[in-house]
Amino acid sequence: MTEDRNTGPNRPEQPDNEPQPTQAQPTQAYPTQQNPAQQNPTQAYPTQQHQPPTQAYPTQQHQAPGYGQHYGAHEAARQQQSPYQSAASAAGPAGPGGPAGPGGPDTQIPAPLRGPNADPGPAKKPKRMALVAGALALVLVSGGVGGAVGAIVADNNNGGSGTVTNSLNAAKPTATNTSNAPAGSVQAVAEKVVPSVVQIEVATAQGSGGEGSGVVLSSDGLILTNNHVAGATGAQLSVSFSDGSKASAKLVGADPVSDIAVIKVDGRNDLTPIDLGNSADVVVGQQVVAVGSPLGLAGTVTEGIISALDRPVSTSGESGNQNTVIDALQTDAAINPGNSGGALVNMDGQLIGINTAIASLGASSGTQGGSIGLGFAIPIDQARRVANELIETGKATQAMIGVTVPSQDNADGATVMDVTADGPADKAGIPKGAVITKVDDRVVADGDSLIAAVRSHAPGDKVSITYSDGGQTKTVEVTLGTAPAQGGR
Repeated sequence: MTEDRNTGPNRPEQPDNEPQPTQAQPTQAYPTQQNPAQQNPTQAYPTQQHQPPTQAYPTQQHQAPGYGQHYGAHEAARQQQSPYQSAASAAGPAGPGGPAGPGGPDTQIPAPLRGPNADPGPAKKPKRMALVAGALALVLVSGGVGGAVGAIVADNNNGGSGTVTNSLNAAKPTATNTSNAPAGSVQAVAEKVVPSVVQIEVATAQGSGGEGSGVVLSSDGLILTNNHVAGATGAQLSVSFSDGSKASAKLVGADPVSDIAVIKVDGRNDLTPIDLGNSADVVVGQQVVAVGSPLGLAGTVTEGIISALDRPVSTSGESGNQNTVIDALQTDAAINPGNSGGALVNMDGQLIGINTAIASLGASSGTQGGSIGLGFAIPIDQARRVANELIETGKATQAMIGVTVPSQDNADGATVMDVTADGPADKAGIPKGAVITKVDDRVVADGDSLIAAVRSHAPGDKVSITYSDGGQTKTVEVTLGTAPAQGGR
């Protein structure tokens, strides 16, 4: 249910001077979906791809799941074509100036019979033009006829000369110092965070490519992003900064399980690192800001709230693939293809999550969905630990409990289908057939939520596992083990 991958947006073609009218297309209401966090497809996001489109990784073939299937890697791939289409609307025939309206041909007064104060009739209504680019819609309203910017009309109602005023002749107002934005405002957050967020362009050996986002970790060029943005083997990476400069980069390490990667740019020691927050302190309802490069629009800022915590999300886009289940923050801040690897920050401008996926309505094969207010980010506490390991060793470790569970079942918990011999669960006495219902105080609804809860910890952490077996409820302490490392440099 996740999708990602996108190419940067193609430049829109210039519309004709006279837009051609088009027929209005009927809108279609989507049916209400229950429990969208479990049913909606997610797009492991927000990177943008050139051909071929991909799902979670720039080098893989991309298919966005249909709604109601699963979480998956954020679809950000965009086709190499002009995304714009024009539409125009014309004034109705019975309006002013129409054949049946005032000032029309049936009621027109010859110019010689008009007095100096005669009403020349309402001006012809301007046409409107709409430009639609995939998930991005821009509406332009034409402001005049025949290229005129504006008009000033002096009406001598009493036969004398009226006073004419023109706003173009007014003095410029004193500029407000925008740098003095109120603390805690979106404006203040944007001023602080935008210089620390970058745009990443990817070109693979197979000829495909894409775009995503990243967050500056150090002044000498370490950048945190998603594995599905920068983790492709042999990919060439180019980083664009908020000041317009660019630099090439190399992969330091990538982890497909957590969907975290670290890259490093060459020849820079003057970058602005972002401040790291604490995702353990995040609460539902708090305001947040997302910064990234959706659809190639670098430095885009959106705002929202934390909608939910502890969402199990698969960034692979494959139903039942537990290898890429992450423990995510949910937000309604707009996240779109190209946002992958970008920043989710609190109102102090501190990084609390790495944007990685969305749930999307209406995505189908060969297309990409956009934000419907269901975005997901990797908590910074987990991303920080993984990033440190990638920088030090090129690989990352993940916690494991040593049981096999289905992604979903009807057991109101995670049914233990198998227990790894001498693994953490086996040592704690958790038997096959037991139903795990809690990890510490966190409720376990199914197998994916158990995996997400376990992976939110580090190997070696001690957790309390509550399970039911034969009608009895038991709680045991489990020391989490270490899963085999994946990915690398």
